[in-house]
Amino acid sequence: MDGQHSEKSQSDTTADRTSSAMSQNPRAAQRQAGTRGNPEGDAPCPASHRISSPISRSMKDLSCMKVPQDPAHRDKQAHPTTILLCKSRSSQAALMPKEHKMFMEEAYNAAICFKMLRDLNGSDPLHLKYIIKKIKGMAYRAPNLVLETIHDYLVDNPEISSRHKFRLFHVLEAVIEASNSLEEAWQKSFMQLALENMTKSTELEEVYQDAASDVLLAICRHSWRMVAQHLETEVLTGVFPHRSLLYVMGILTSNEAIFNEGEKACWEEQLAQLAVKSVQFLNTDMWSKELLLALTKPDRTHQEQPPEKAFLFIYYGLILQAEDNSTTVRTHLRTLLDTSHQWPKQREGIALTIGLAAARHLDHVWAVLEQFGRSTPIKWSLHSFCLKNAEDLQWKWASSTILLSYGQMAVRAKAHILPWVDNILSRMVFYFHYSSWDETLKQSFLSAVLMLVGAVSRNEGAHSYEFSQVSELLDCLMVLMEKEPRDTLCTPTRQQTIHIISSLCKLRPPLDLEKKSQLLSTCLHSVLALPLLDVLEKHTCLFLEPPNIQTLYNKTSSALDQLLQSFIMQSPTTDELHLLLSHLYPWLASEKAQERQRAVDRSTALLRFLSHSHSLDPKEDFRRIGQLVGMLGILCQDPDRAIQQSSVEGLGHLYQLLISQTARAAPMVNAQAPKQLSPASVDGAPVWSSGDQKTAPPTPPEMTFPKDHIFQLDSSQVIKEVMKHLTKAELTDLIWTAIEGLGSASPFRVQAAADMLLTTIREHGAKLETVANLGRAIHLQLCSVCIPQAKEKALHAITLLAQNHTPELVATFLDFSVPLDSHAFCLWRALGAEQPVSRQVLAVLLAWLQERALPPGPRDGSPQPKDKPCPRSLAAMNMLHELQFAREFKKAVQEAFPQLLLALLAQLHYTLELHLPQEPHLPQEPLLPQEPHLPREPHLPQEPHLLQEPHLPREPHLPQELHLPQEPHLPQEPHLPQEPRSALEPQPGHEAPEAMPSPHSTSLEALKSLLSTTGHWQDFAHLELQGGWKLFSTIDTYPQGVSLLARAMVQNHCKQIKAVTSQLLPNLQSKEARERKVAILILTEFLYSPTLLEVLPRQAALIVLARSLRDPSPEVRVLSLQGLGNILFHPEKESLLRRQLPPFLDGFFQNNEQVVVQVMGTVSDVLHRLGAHSAAAQSLGVAINARSFFDDERDGIRAAAMALFGDLVAAMAGKELSSLRTQVHQSMVPLFLHLKDHCPGVVTQAKFTLYRCAVLLRWRLRHTLFCTLAWERGLSARHFLWTCLMTHSQEEFGIHLAQALSYLHSRHRHIKTWAALFIGYTICYHPQAVSQMVSSVDTNLLFSTFEDLKKDPEPSIRVFATRQLYFLQKVAARP
Repeated sequence: MDGQHSEKSQSDTTADRTSSAMSQNPRAAQRQAGTRGNPEGDAPCPASHRISSPISRSMKDLSCMKVPQDPAHRDKQAHPTTILLCKSRSSQAALMPKEHKMFMEEAYNAAICFKMLRDLNGSDPLHLKYIIKKIKGMAYRAPNLVLETIHDYLVDNPEISSRHKFRLFHVLEAVIEASNSLEEAWQKSFMQLALENMTKSTELEEVYQDAASDVLLAICRHSWRMVAQHLETEVLTGVFPHRSLLYVMGILTSNEAIFNEGEKACWEEQLAQLAVKSVQFLNTDMWSKELLLALTKPDRTHQEQPPEKAFLFIYYGLILQAEDNSTTVRTHLRTLLDTSHQWPKQREGIALTIGLAAARHLDHVWAVLEQFGRSTPIKWSLHSFCLKNAEDLQWKWASSTILLSYGQMAVRAKAHILPWVDNILSRMVFYFHYSSWDETLKQSFLSAVLMLVGAVSRNEGAHSYEFSQVSELLDCLMVLMEKEPRDTLCTPTRQQTIHIISSLCKLRPPLDLEKKSQLLSTCLHSVLALPLLDVLEKHTCLFLEPPNIQTLYNKTSSALDQLLQSFIMQSPTTDELHLLLSHLYPWLASEKAQERQRAVDRSTALLRFLSHSHSLDPKEDFRRIGQLVGMLGILCQDPDRAIQQSSVEGLGHLYQLLISQTARAAPMVNAQAPKQLSPASVDGAPVWSSGDQKTAPPTPPEMTFPKDHIFQLDSSQVIKEVMKHLTKAELTDLIWTAIEGLGSASPFRVQAAADMLLTTIREHGAKLETVANLGRAIHLQLCSVCIPQAKEKALHAITLLAQNHTPELVATFLDFSVPLDSHAFCLWRALGAEQPVSRQVLAVLLAWLQERALPPGPRDGSPQPKDKPCPRSLAAMNMLHELQFAREFKKAVQEAFPQLLLALLAQLHYTLELHLPQEPHLPQEPLLPQEPHLPREPHLPQEPHLLQEPHLPREPHLPQELHLPQEPHLPQEPHLPQEPRSALEPQPGHEAPEAMPSPHSTSLEALKSLLSTTGHWQDFAHLELQGGWKLFSTIDTYPQGVSLLARAMVQNHCKQIKAVTSQLLPNLQSKEARERKVAILILTEFLYSPTLLEVLPRQAALIVLARSLRDPSPEVRVLSLQGLGNILFHPEKESLLRRQLPPFLDGFFQNNEQVVVQVMGTVSDVLHRLGAHSAAAQSLGVAINARSFFDDERDGIRAAAMALFGDLVAAMAGKELSSLRTQVHQSMVPLFLHLKDHCPGVVTQAKFTLYRCAVLLRWRLRHTLFCTLAWERGLSARHFLWTCLMTHSQEEFGIHLAQALSYLHSRHRHIKTWAALFIGYTICYHPQAVSQMVSSVDTNLLFSTFEDLKKDPEPSIRVFATRQLYFLQKVAARP
């Protein structure tokens, strides 16, 4: 309070003392009020002190000026602008209350401002910052008040420090800039203040001068012309201008914000006039020296060039441009070039000066640059000589200056530069190749080329020129792109280079295809192969000023989009579009997500551009886009959501483009996006992108798509819509793309490719072409597909494709089915997945089977020509074999049994005619054991009702005393025998390559498997047990094999006889002799079947046989004649043959073995011809006589007797002859034991006859019995056979035991051993019965036999014999 009171008293005292003076000088009164009315201000200087102080002329003028009013900041009523705090109380009372309040507020604000201006002299940085902020805030509210206060403060305090005044200048600059307008009086007064202080030397040096200059620049915002006039006056004095003047002119030249619209051109025009007026100074040595000194003066920082120096380069260039004397121009330019080129801003300034001079002196500037380029320092820098001292650094980057100069020449010369473009380009290329390459040279080269290309592009006459050096420049740009670091993006080099390439491609001559392809590959690789943005940012973490990687990448991507658009605009054809897309395809298939995303963004941007710009020639057929649809369709299932979205959008734009091109119409409805589109803005990325953008909003649908229905569909529907507009060729390309995708290492691509393949074939498979190549390609890719779902879909596609293209696919699959691998077999199975197609597949295979190399014609027994077999014919035969094991073809094979039987028999004959080696050793791909299609011994299907058959029954309990728990190793009942694997089938765990089976062996295996897989296993058993397959090994025995097979079908009452007969009748008219031969062989045997007459009546059969008598083939004629001799046509033969049987039976007892064998064979033939009805009467005699020779010492007779007995049993099948059944029962043990006969022929006949007897006796498990007889060995097989015999012949138990005991006396060790095993099994399971029937002599014989067997070479026999001795002892010890 005391302080306030004293200040108030002081103010009143001062006001009273100076009231009279203030009434005469309002400005002084205002200053007095502003000083003494400030409660916080310093004590004002006394009046005497102010008068006696040295005041400059400018300050005196300012003190006498009337302060202008600012209507914008005053009340509408007129009132004095000064604060009249010293008026008398009566005068103040006369004012209205409102005006008085306003005056008081203004006075208070002025006092506050005055106080803050004085406080600018403080030293506290924070406080100073606060004061300046407050003053600037006040200036925005009341700029005139602040201007007035600053003016008064400067007048009242002329001796303030330079630092204080420096701060006042800054405040004054801000206040002037904040003013909407500046009165002319203020402009003149403050301009004079600025001009006076701009050239003043203080301890602050240039900083102080620049602050004063900034005040002048602030005034320029209100009246630049007045300032320019003063500047011009100062510059044209003949003395080299002060740097502050150049500073102001530099800011005026570089800062367009100072000028209003259109005023910048006026300033440039005035500057040009100033240069013209300054030409006179070029010949003034002092002025020229100071100019050169100012130009070469080192900058404070070499990264930033001061405005005065930047302007001086422009000013110098304009002067040289205006100079008429070329010698003077050359001299000055060469002098300038001889200065240092060490710093980048210096090089740019020199180039700018040269460029400005070239606007009028192009020839002379070119000559100077050429001369300078050939100078010694430049040669040194080009050849990278060692720099020994710092002075040499001034020449290191001289070539950079030259490059920039060429660029500036192009910019400034404008239309005059066109004839010089090739020359300039050649020099740029030269310096590119021969300069010491570094970042500086690279940036200079790019800047220069950018300027040149920009100048040419802006010139309307450029289209009339052909620039021969463009190709060389493009090579340089490609080298530059390739040298860019692959893992960093720190500079705009890529962006600039791509922009240059885009512009160069618009020039003539147009680029050739190879060059364009090189450019595309280089640019795409340089951008698309960059790492993720996060990785790129890590490379800039140590930079002082790291670039904005996101923005830099977006600009680079946008440049790449513009390059692609530029190419298509230059050549708006579909071929050009295909070229561009073909370079993007590898990136669309990249394994890296960021590369796929960038590629799909580029593709989508290009399609968007074409869709909206309609730049493609409407006369062009929009074709060759199937691959693009496939690539984008696959990417619609990419794990990256951004790629999915972009791919769908790309397909949408492609759909619009297809519609537009098809209709040859104007732009589509609602497609109103701009022509130049890119996937990202300059400052941001697509909102939902996840690869090269660091942030993503939560809702991707906010991405703005064109309002077309296609963009509202999901990806699968979009793909289907696009497919509707594709041609056959494009659909084929689409499928090829999908097939190629199946071989990808990316699981999602494989799955998506499979989906695409299936969708395309399902929708358009019927109209596809070149299906054969597609099928071959799918097979090649199938081996690499590891995803089960994808593989299943690919196979399903084959199934759908086969509905309309079965012949083509079958022919194609045959080409890669020898040898057959698992993938090829999967394709075959898919081919026949649908029943109608499976029938068609077999039909096509049969047709290919008949495409044999041997020419048709009769075979006369002469040596057959060794023609090379048709590969597809042999492959078809191989596939007919393999497909019999595929469940998809099971029903079709059964239905086609007659055709397949006749075709395979003819194929066997054909392979025999070829005289091919049996087993050529060719490499074969190892096949997996579990595959069902591998070559194998036929798998005979078990009868359905036997699959759940339990183990064969045995005696439920042994006597109590014979239960031996400590001896558990009794022979166990075997599991049902299984067929042995063929030698052609790999064993489990063994996958070594095998020898390819010969065509003949494959044909024979196919015939075997046909019988086994179609339910004809009994026919198969007949040939297997007799060894009948060997008959098919030579051309001579082939007829016997066919007859034997046909006879088996007749004896087994095959249900296919009628169907086979109907099929073979047309074959009798075939052009192929082998087919007629097969048909007649089967027909002659079928004559013994009553079923034949249902298809072929007796008379019709006679006609058929009679017609065959005229067949060209002698073999067919002979067989026909034999058929005509059948008893069916000659009933009288029945009695004749029956009467011959007794004499034949007497012939069994001849001494000559061969005679006996032939007689027995004759009897067998008679029985076959007579049939069951006619031979019934003699059956018993034949059986007894034949059985009596089972144990004959002569091998041939034993075998013939067993064969005769088997034929008799077969002939009597179905007849209830008890006497014959007795003979059959009594023959079972001998046949059983002779399975171990030393003669193979006897063993074969024993097996077959035993099987026939089992059929006659109607044993169960006949199929298992057959398998055991055919392939099983060892004790388990013997135990199974013994079990079958004892189970079905319990009434003949004693006979069987007696017969077995008798064989213990046999001289043949194997038979004796087999008999002992038989008895041993019997003792184990029937001990009580054996003990009652065996005599002591037999017991001793058994003991002796088992003792001998304990020494048998086979370990299992020894073990068995040891245990049997133990059992035998127990049985013999029983009372």
